[in-house]
Amino acid sequence: MTLAPISRARQTMIGLGLAFAIVGTWLALHVWGVFFQPLGWPAVAIAPILILTQSWLGAGMFIVAHDSMHGSLAPGRPRVNAVIGQICVGAYAAFSYRRLNVCHHQHHRSPGSAEDPDFHAERPAEFGPWFFRFFTRYFGWREFAIVTAVLSVYLYVIKVNPLNVALFWGLPAILSALQLFVFGTWLPHRHETAGPDFADHHHARTLPMPWIASLLTCFHFGMHHEHHLSPNTPWWRLPEARREALKPSSTMRVV
Repeated sequence: MTLAPISRARQTMIGLGLAFAIVGTWLALHVWGVFFQPLGWPAVAIAPILILTQSWLGAGMFIVAHDSMHGSLAPGRPRVNAVIGQICVGAYAAFSYRRLNVCHHQHHRSPGSAEDPDFHAERPAEFGPWFFRFFTRYFGWREFAIVTAVLSVYLYVIKVNPLNVALFWGLPAILSALQLFVFGTWLPHRHETAGPDFADHHHARTLPMPWIASLLTCFHFGMHHEHHLSPNTPWWRLPEARREALKPSSTMRVV
C-alpha cells in the first residue's frame, strides 16, 4: 500500500487545522451545554443533538491524540504532538497522554495477544469484560480525583445545574468512550465465534461501511487494518489508504 506523498508542512497544516476545529468545537459545546443550555421546552429539544455531537467530537479528540502518538499530527515536531495530545486527552477526562502513548505502542507491537494492553486475551469475543478492563486500565484513581475536583468546582463554586453537567459532560464522555471502544478496538480486533479471521499478524480487520458512516462512527478508525499496516497515516487519509488497498494491483489482503 503506497499513498501519494505530501509534504510535512502540508500534513501539519491540515492536521492542526482539523485538530483545532475538533477541540475548539468540543470546548464550545461543553461550555454552552454545561453553563448556558436551558432545559425547559422548547430549548431542550436540541439536547440530543448537542449530546451526540459532543460524543462524536470527544471521540475525535482521542483520534487527534492518537495521531499525535504516531507523530502524524505534526510530522517531525514531537513536542507539538505531545502538547496537543495531552490537551486532548486531559480536557476529555484528565487522562495521561504519556501512559496512553506507551500502552498504544505496546498494542501495535503485539496486537491481539496477551501482551496487548488493549486486548482481552481470556475473553476475546465478549464485550462487557473487555470494555471494563479497557476502561479501568486508563481511568484510575488519578483521573477520578482530577475529574471529581473539576466537578466539585462546577457544582459547588460556580453552582451550575447538576443535570446540565450530567447531560452535557458526563453522558457524552460515556458515549464517546463506548464509541471509541466499539469501533476502534472491539469490532476490529475481536475474535468471531468460529475463531479468529484476520489477514495477517496485525490481528485487525476493517469495518465495511460507507465513507460518511466511517467518519461519524470513529473518524475512520474503523479502517483498522489499514491503520495497522501504516500507523503513520493520519486519520483523514485512511479512506485514501483503503481505496489503495482495494485496487486489484494491491498486494494487501483486505478483511
